[in-house]
Amino acid sequence: MIEIPVDRLSAEVLNAVIEEFILREGTDYGVQEAGMDNKIAQVHRQLTKGDVLITFDPATENCTLLTKNQFQRYISEQNAENSEEKNETKSAGIAERLSSKSRISASASAYEDYSQDPGSNFD
Repeated sequence: MIEIPVDRLSAEVLNAVIEEFILREGTDYGVQEAGMDNKIAQVHRQLTKGDVLITFDPATENCTLLTKNQFQRYISEQNAENSEEKNETKSAGIAERLSSKSRISASASAYEDYSQDPGSNFD
């Protein structure tokens, strides 16, 4: 997931993203229901302050709004997963090399060395 800077979007696209988010999320604005214009203005203020970020997920090809904390938590989780995957891959590689060495060792020990056997005559 990547952050899309607000200033990279035209006003028209920005409003469309905000409207789509508001309609999709059905956000609760308290006891008194706010009109669409008020909701858009609230989200604009949150975006301007940096409390809310516009994000795009290339895997799902979806654009959404997340709080700064939600985005940071997502990034932290992704970094942790990537770190675990790297460790698992590294461990698997080490295990494969050790397994390969033990197979070679087992194969080599299966063949006995008769070259020093006094009873054998290879001349």
